[in-house]
Amino acid sequence: MPYSTRELLARLIMCEAGGEGDTGMYAVASVIVNRTNIPYGEFFRVSGGGNIRAIIEQAGQFTCMKDSIGGVYNPQNVYNMDPQEIHYQIADWALSNNTLGAVANSLFYFNPYQPTCIEYFPPGGAGKYYTRIGQHCFYIPTQKYAKT
Repeated sequence: MPYSTRELLARLIMCEAGGEGDTGMYAVASVIVNRTNIPYGEFFRVSGGGNIRAIIEQAGQFTCMKDSIGGVYNPQNVYNMDPQEIHYQIADWALSNNTLGAVANSLFYFNPYQPTCIEYFPPGGAGKYYTRIGQHCFYIPTQKYAKT
């Protein structure tokens, strides 16, 4: 049986940011919500104007949604997560269309595994560095994103 959107989001939050504390998990959930709310570009088309599940399941967006990476099994995926109450609370918060002001309208995040964040992400410049929360760097959309 497929997971409900709430369950899938709780698992994704745990998988993507479970080690980043509450603020980090709220920040990652906010990026997902931001992608459902942007009125133009790739994520607008993917979400169909607000479908959070379509954003979560968009191919190639979240490492935790992949069973394998480079042909090797990915043990850190949503199917191996056991969400706790905090993950469901954050999922419910996000499903109510809330976002964390600290990440503004960020559409992208990633962990650079180094102390500094690159200026643009993803490659090609669709996002410009905005802030760092824990190990994740957050990026707001650029004019290049508008053309996606």
